[in-house]
Amino acid sequence: MLIIRRVPRPHCLRFVETSTSASLVFKPAGAPLGALEAVEMTIDELEALRLADLEGLYQEEAAARMGISRPTLGRTLESARRKVAEALVLGRALRIEGGPVVARPRGGRCPRRAQRCGAGGPPAGCPRCGRRTNP
Repeated sequence: MLIIRRVPRPHCLRFVETSTSASLVFKPAGAPLGALEAVEMTIDELEALRLADLEGLYQEEAAARMGISRPTLGRTLESARRKVAEALVLGRALRIEGGPVVARPRGGRCPRRAQRCGAGGPPAGCPRCGRRTNP
C-alpha cells in the first residue's frame, strides 16, 4: 500500500520595512508578563497592518510592496487583526517575532534586483517589488 504524505508549500519571503531585530512584547499595564497568556504575531503580519492601516494603502499596493499576492495580504491582515483584537479584548500579551521576512530599509536597494527602490520617481517602478524607482 502506497502512503502519500502531503507536505505544505513553503512560505514565500515577504519584504518588510519595519525594523524589528528582536522580539517585541506589548502587554496590559500592571500585570506581570509571566502571568499573562501571549498571542504570537509574525513580523509580516505587523508589516501588513502598518501598510494597510497606518499608511492607508490599498491592499494591492501593500501586497506589491511586500512582494506577495493581494489574496495573501488579505489573509495576513485578517490574521493580524484577529490577534490584535484577541490581545486587547482578552487582556493578553502580544509578542511580535519571526516569520518568512526579508528586511528592506526604506528607500534602500531592492533585495530582488540591484537597483534603488523608493517612493516617488518616474511611473515605472521595480517590476518585482512594485516600488517606484528613484530618479
